[in-house]
Amino acid sequence: MADDQEKDLRKFLKNVDEITNLIQEMNSDDPVVQQKAVLETEKRLQLMEEDQEVDECWTTLNKTVISPPQAPMKNAEEMDSEAFLTSVEKDAKERAKRRRENQVLADALKEEGNEAFVKGDYATAVLRYTEGLQKLKDMKVLYTNRAQAYIKLEDYERALEDCEWALKCDEKCTKAYFHMGKAHLALKNYSMSRECYKKILEINPMLQTQVKDYLNQVDIRERADLQEKEAHEMLESGENTAVTTKNLLETLSKPDQIPLFYAGGIEILTELMKDCTEQTLFRTHNGFSTISDNEVIRRCFSTAGKDAIEETVCVSVLKLWQAVCRENEENQRVLVMHPDTGGLLPSLLASGVPAIQHQSLALLLQLAETENGRSLILSHLDLTRLLEALVSFLDFSDKKANTAMALLTDLALEKRFQVWFQASLPGVLPALIGVLKRDPRVTSSSALCQCIAIMGNLSAEPATRAHMAACEDFGDACLGLMARCEEDVDLFREVIYTLLGLLMNLCLQAPFFSEDWAAEVSRRCISLLNGQDGGILTRAAGVLSRTLSSSLKIIEEAQRAGVVKKMIKFLKTGGQTASRYAIKTLAVCTNSYHEAREEVMRLDKKFSILMKLLHSDDEILVGNAALCLGNCMEVPNAASSLLKTDLVQVLLKLSGGDAKNTAVQLNAGITLGKLCTAEPRFAAQLRELHGIEILNSTMKLLNDS
Repeated sequence: MADDQEKDLRKFLKNVDEITNLIQEMNSDDPVVQQKAVLETEKRLQLMEEDQEVDECWTTLNKTVISPPQAPMKNAEEMDSEAFLTSVEKDAKERAKRRRENQVLADALKEEGNEAFVKGDYATAVLRYTEGLQKLKDMKVLYTNRAQAYIKLEDYERALEDCEWALKCDEKCTKAYFHMGKAHLALKNYSMSRECYKKILEINPMLQTQVKDYLNQVDIRERADLQEKEAHEMLESGENTAVTTKNLLETLSKPDQIPLFYAGGIEILTELMKDCTEQTLFRTHNGFSTISDNEVIRRCFSTAGKDAIEETVCVSVLKLWQAVCRENEENQRVLVMHPDTGGLLPSLLASGVPAIQHQSLALLLQLAETENGRSLILSHLDLTRLLEALVSFLDFSDKKANTAMALLTDLALEKRFQVWFQASLPGVLPALIGVLKRDPRVTSSSALCQCIAIMGNLSAEPATRAHMAACEDFGDACLGLMARCEEDVDLFREVIYTLLGLLMNLCLQAPFFSEDWAAEVSRRCISLLNGQDGGILTRAAGVLSRTLSSSLKIIEEAQRAGVVKKMIKFLKTGGQTASRYAIKTLAVCTNSYHEAREEVMRLDKKFSILMKLLHSDDEILVGNAALCLGNCMEVPNAASSLLKTDLVQVLLKLSGGDAKNTAVQLNAGITLGKLCTAEPRFAAQLRELHGIEILNSTMKLLNDS
């Protein structure tokens, strides 16, 4: 039956191509090509009439064929080609209608199959996908979905067949190659599996990261296969440690022994795990399930308040897992992919029993040493519970706390973690808020900094930042920690510096938590500007450059606190980053507050500092300097003080230049307009330089863009 179906589909796909070509040729402008196509079509119709005479029961497959006419056909010379084309068009419409109806039915069956697959009912999923293919034989997604279900059922040969059919429908179907690679891997066809994954990369180079991971899995499984052969040979030869490993596992498989019986045996077994052979024998002789499925050991793991014996059992198992997984990626895979491990390791990490927590952390650190290990952690562990457990280590000594945060940092650098974090942030925020509410006097300062830095790095992603900014408790916790650290800036310098980095990212999100929040952050940043630490001064200025625009009230308060004077000082002595923040802050203040404009003019006589910035290679500095200068032109006599400068030429060059940042041209043009309005003698200079024409073309170009 399967062979018949394959034959029908192969014939159907061939017919689709042939008839498409015939219809195109019948519509050709070349009469010779057209007549040849008509004759070929008549020949095909006659053959189909003969087939129908032999068997009145036509196949139920959804074939794309030209139906035979109901009336007798004339010979080719008498045939009216126009009437024939009309008949073909009518038939095509009927076939298109039937196909649309079948498409709806096939889509519905596909969804039913998907629902069954999600529930783990793979047999039903296969059935639904098969019914869908009976409606529409060339629907590639049904083949790839059924292949995936077959893989779950460990029917790899059928999965490969379905992938082949999907590729006949679409030779660039990457899903087909993925499932084919997975099926070949399960069948230990390693070279064929690699070829499938490499084909994905040829089709879509953007999938390089995923393909790299697939190929890595093939390498690991192939190495494991070789290791298993070597281990079996050593066991057969009677090698001492190999035999002892096997015998110990048989002893440990005895049920219902006292906990210390298992603890003692596990400790002896751990000592034997010196090299790959013993590790492999542990795996091939069901060592992982022997331990994980033992009811006595499971009770020791699950007991909330562990006594000394239960603690001993748990610690011995964790040490064993470290021994069998050390530099053995296949053992790591088997351990982490065990159904119970995903929740067990985070639970042990948060158990409250120091020895168990220490060994759990050691195991996770060992796994996280490699890219493959990190991928296993991120794919199979309960990441919410893991994150909560890791931040709880902030209560430990500096060494343990720093180690836990180093692990969290390594995981947070992975793209998979970032995607999970963004999707899971509402559930994770309480733990992060708890970190920010900690008292830095009784918490490991360096570990706290690492944790805040992780939040800061993750908040650089707009969607993540938006989630954080939508939580008022998170914003309040940031303010609370800032207040606690300000009690002793020197002592908590690193915490303040890291927290300001987080706040800078949060302040990119508009609107802020509230105007009151922005005002309080601004006050505290202005207070920090009185210090001497360059890093803190720069970041405080960066936060201010983003919070001051929240309201005129905040700007007025900052002005009275001397922010303009401090920013001018930054521009005189600061580096590029500090200067960026300073000029942005001045641009915000002078844009809204007249007193700020007057103070800029008083502190920067003849605007020498701002004029110098206009010659910078940094377009951000240039654009904001032009904006600030234009704001100051509203101060009486400000424009007149610049008459002996080349400001018109400089601004004209900037407004007509080719800066990548259009704000440079726009702000320079606006400032030039304000300059000429405030002082007519500048307008005369502009006309002499044909500046009006340049400005008009620049403004038109900016409007078009």
